[in-house]
Amino acid sequence: MDVHTVTADADTFTCNAYLAVGERSTLVDAGAMDGVVDAIRAHTAALDAVVLTHQHGDHVEQLDAVLDAFDADCYAYADHPRRTDALAAGDEIVVGDETCEVVYTPGHADDHVSLVGPDSLFSGDVVVHDDGAFDYGSFGRTDLPGQSRERLIESIRELLDRMPAGVEHMYAGHGDVFHGDVRDVVETALARAEQREPKYPDE
Repeated sequence: MDVHTVTADADTFTCNAYLAVGERSTLVDAGAMDGVVDAIRAHTAALDAVVLTHQHGDHVEQLDAVLDAFDADCYAYADHPRRTDALAAGDEIVVGDETCEVVYTPGHADDHVSLVGPDSLFSGDVVVHDDGAFDYGSFGRTDLPGQSRERLIESIRELLDRMPAGVEHMYAGHGDVFHGDVRDVVETALARAEQREPKYPDE
């Protein structure tokens, strides 16, 4: 399965939006980058689905533009005017060439889901490989209203419970793509989150 970060050339703040090209060409998050439609078209003429990990602005700002450009289904956990299909914990959805399980992972956002496949993890913002706070295992911020560190910790534990052995590719909402022992990265993020210390010095 070919996965492209179609927001890689963004000049403004955005999440990573991933285009998985395969049996079912799927965009995981739409991002906030002007020109994302052209970036998608550089890899595929057709888009079958858009899956939202959650609906923070940096993940959905370009959703209308993407759905206006492509005849694609839109999957989301929470209600959205453009949603065509509701996601629930335990659902299965084809992303590119992988059948992924939907794992409900709130804490950073009440509507957050992650997608766990046999080889790949699309983790949104619940856990990332690297960011401005930590390298090799970080976690989504939980210091804003409506967020919860305790719920995030539960979500990371659930993610580990649902991940099969051998997941080697991690596509997170921020930071770099990681290829290797994804479980170790997630376990490292969990250990840091469980310390319950502020992620950023100004929290």
